[in-house]
Amino acid sequence: MADELSGRRIAVLATDGFEQAELEEPAKALREAGAAVEIIAPKGGEITGKHHRKDGKPVKVDRTLAEARAEEYDALVLPGGVVNADDLRLEPKAVQFALHFYENEKPMAVICHGPWLLVEADAVRGRWMTSWPSLRTDLKNAGAIWVDREVVVDHGLVTSRKPDDLPAFCAKMIEEFREGRHEILRRRQPGR
Repeated sequence: MADELSGRRIAVLATDGFEQAELEEPAKALREAGAAVEIIAPKGGEITGKHHRKDGKPVKVDRTLAEARAEEYDALVLPGGVVNADDLRLEPKAVQFALHFYENEKPMAVICHGPWLLVEADAVRGRWMTSWPSLRTDLKNAGAIWVDREVVVDHGLVTSRKPDDLPAFCAKMIEEFREGRHEILRRRQPGR
């Protein structure tokens, strides 16, 4: 439906080295569902993605982390990409930005290496999650319950493993973002 997320404002937090499809496909799905989507990054201008190990193309940044206020957004998307995720978790403003969504129980959709930022924010303890397989130990050590599934939903947190999972990831992301915070708080069904 073209209007199921009408009125919702979604932040996509990324930096150079993001996995191209993991940013572009969720952003497209959200826009097609009627959401206002903004790309947030530590720097202004453009950030450049990757297609696995090959160079991707640039994406326009709508707001820098210095300009963006997490409380203005209804939900957060964290795309993967090794360099993207590793650089973001070293950026204190990125950690604080993501922590806002966790502390305020706002929905998040996180794929591939994206959970590294949530590990840094200490926002995975007790959560059912999946990720790129190499993050399994990091997530378990941070207290997450890691499972190898195409998509996992726990209390408004949608996680997936890789670009091949994007159709399921985007469908669950739209569902969780549509339901919003109040429905998520009522429905706590981890691991579904």
